[in-house]
Amino acid sequence: MRTAYPVETVRAAERELMARVPEGALMQRAAAGLAVVCAEVLGKVYGSRVVLLVGSGDNGGDALYAGARLARRGAGVSAVLLSPERVHEGGVAAFRAAGGRVVATGGAEGVLRRADLVVDGIVGIGGKGGLRAPAAELAASVRELRTPVVAVDLPSGVDADSGVVVGEAVRADVTVTFGVHKPGLLIDPGREYAGVVRLVDIGLELGAGAGAGAGGGVGGVEALQYADVASLLPMPTGESDKYRRGVVGIVAGSARYPGAAVLAVAGALRGGAGAVRYVGHAADAVIARFPETLVSAGPPSKAGRVQAWVVGPGLGDDAERLADVVGADVPVLIDADGLRLADAGAVRGRAAPTLLTPHAGEAAALLGVAREEVERGRLDAVRELAGRYGATVLLKGSTTLVADPGGREGPVRVNPTGTPWLATAGSGDVLSGLAGALLAAGLGARDAGSVGAYLHGLAGRRAADGAPVGAHDVAEAIPLAWRDVRGD
Repeated sequence: MRTAYPVETVRAAERELMARVPEGALMQRAAAGLAVVCAEVLGKVYGSRVVLLVGSGDNGGDALYAGARLARRGAGVSAVLLSPERVHEGGVAAFRAAGGRVVATGGAEGVLRRADLVVDGIVGIGGKGGLRAPAAELAASVRELRTPVVAVDLPSGVDADSGVVVGEAVRADVTVTFGVHKPGLLIDPGREYAGVVRLVDIGLELGAGAGAGAGGGVGGVEALQYADVASLLPMPTGESDKYRRGVVGIVAGSARYPGAAVLAVAGALRGGAGAVRYVGHAADAVIARFPETLVSAGPPSKAGRVQAWVVGPGLGDDAERLADVVGADVPVLIDADGLRLADAGAVRGRAAPTLLTPHAGEAAALLGVAREEVERGRLDAVRELAGRYGATVLLKGSTTLVADPGGREGPVRVNPTGTPWLATAGSGDVLSGLAGALLAAGLGARDAGSVGAYLHGLAGRRAADGAPVGAHDVAEAIPLAWRDVRGD
């Protein structure tokens, strides 16, 4: 599991460690790791030209000490000091002693145009509210020049706790982060600005629960890795039958959107369901494509035994069947039209687990805000929805997030897999079927959503392979993703 911790948690761990090590030791460890990565990006240090963008405080100090190390190896290093009166004194002294050159902000344009590498040390993890002049102008200039950029701990202008970007921000090719990951490095739009993230160990010690609830009630973020997903995948045994493997019911599709039902069933079957019961208006299309499907005229409560329900893809305005499913005493996944039709009070009142799977537009409608607000603050949005509905929420998008109904206190899972080619019609229907199959197999809502998103992202990569892909291709690639995770 990759865990990202809130700023206040990181700060507390740093204070505890600094009390036990010699003064300045943490900054030297950070600077050493930063200098190593800068050297790797340059390829050849001697004779290269490096420009440091240096803000006040420890972030600027890290950049200056790393610049001093590069200067001692023969690089020509210039430091643009944005706040000379508040620069890290020890760092600038070491930088000058190593032969580094200090440049006023007025001379920044000239050195930047000749640079082989830019090191962003403007603002650290404590920065809030976006960059102000002249930092914003420098960030814009660096972007236009397209010189390789290494960010110190976090790209300046990205909120460390949420990934929110307000106005201008530095776009890094590589971000060297210290001690632990920060949520803003894993969540878009911040993730897009971070580039490749390199973690440098500086000796921080954080317990397993340190990311949850720390930092003024803002929980941390965690991302499943291959081993985590492999340990959660439901595997049949010699004693398995279709019920032990899980029977998932799917209420989806309509005369207008029969394909949604077909794709949801595809996701469920390829996701390991022992059987799929289908209730809806697209039975002929479903049976034609998947004759193993158990079709019922409904209502859902009369369709037969299931261990979980998926309701909503392509459903249209069939509120009656949705209400029947929401009243069931088994786990329920609600997607697409189901989100629009669902009564919030009825969802909150459910005793069995509920998983909601909105995209940004659907989440915005549920929250009563503009879509842009959700996309700017995905972490806040998914937590708010989970709290309002008393349900686990999987917020789809460039960064898919999964939050439990604990609201703002619990850690949120971020999905590390996927490809932009997954932004195609029907892809979400496949994910709903897949996650529903995992619910039916016995996974909790949080694990079913997280594992489903992980496999769906891998399947998208497999199916696309750098080219356009259809949702049916993604469904067909789910077994390949499953084997990848299992190492088979």
